[in-house]
Amino acid sequence: MKLHRDELTPQMQEYTRFDDRGEARYLPYLMYFHRADYRSPVINTDRAGFRISHGPNGETASAAGHVPAGPVRLISGSSTVLGIGATSDATTLASQLWRKHAPSAPWLNFGGRCYNSTQELLLFTLYRHLLPEIEEIVVFSGLNDLTVGRLPEWQQGDHGAFWFCGEYFDAMEELRENNRKASGGKLLGRRAERRRTISTHDDVRRDIPAVIDSAAELTLRHLDSWRRLAGPSARLTYVLQPMALWMRDRHAPQEQLLFDEIDRISKLGTWEALYGDISRREVARAFSDKLQAGCEKLGIRYVDLNPVIAEAVTERDWVYVDRAHYTDHGYDLVARILAETLGLS
Repeated sequence: MKLHRDELTPQMQEYTRFDDRGEARYLPYLMYFHRADYRSPVINTDRAGFRISHGPNGETASAAGHVPAGPVRLISGSSTVLGIGATSDATTLASQLWRKHAPSAPWLNFGGRCYNSTQELLLFTLYRHLLPEIEEIVVFSGLNDLTVGRLPEWQQGDHGAFWFCGEYFDAMEELRENNRKASGGKLLGRRAERRRTISTHDDVRRDIPAVIDSAAELTLRHLDSWRRLAGPSARLTYVLQPMALWMRDRHAPQEQLLFDEIDRISKLGTWEALYGDISRREVARAFSDKLQAGCEKLGIRYVDLNPVIAEAVTERDWVYVDRAHYTDHGYDLVARILAETLGLS
């Protein structure tokens, strides 16, 4: 039986190939990043794994590829900024801004699949040397920080948990075990026991106010570093990304078909079972309130786009390919409203 996803969003098959865990690219410091020099009709990356963005006259740019003379603008975030769901490089947020809604300076795509706020900051820090003068930085994020904020306390550390961190802890524990065997299998005179490294759904932190607090604290700590690294000439804005369940209760017919199907075929469980506790609008508002208050103290502009986008769409607007990523229409709509809200030209 053919899936609605294959009929309505055939481009998602290419994103599945692009994100093949068997081809995962592991990097020092960042842990992982996109496949480099990837080529397809849907998504293309440069030598470092940054997605290509398109300009109004057919020009292209990327952080580790062709970089136009400054000043440039960049949009940072996780997979929504990368552009999961877009049918081509030309329809991501960065490209829609550069091509149509804020074309006065080139936009570079600094989206990282499955990134949290720590990795978003590190990506910029490690590749800042490739960029000319920066005029505008938009950090368009938030959902992943709440998501990984629910991972158990023993995976959080000083800088927060991250996607697939159980695999990292498991590999490091295996390395420790190998070293113990080489030294006789003893640790301080006791037999070493394998530590638990990978969490299950039962380990998820259920204290959502505490999750909100820790996610906001980490995000604001990293935004302070963004502010310092960006310098006085670059304007920095944090945007809480629109997410389907934070925006509205009723969805376009195509969205509902896709959401129901994803729940039905998911091997991990339904969205409600996995993420329902952070998908309530009151949770988004509480998170937004903390981020807004913190950004005001830091002198960073803050925008929650969820109510703004919700006001601009009807139930006929097919915005999402899943609950977090947009259709081409969605990326165009969000880019237009983002440019209008921030006064970009």
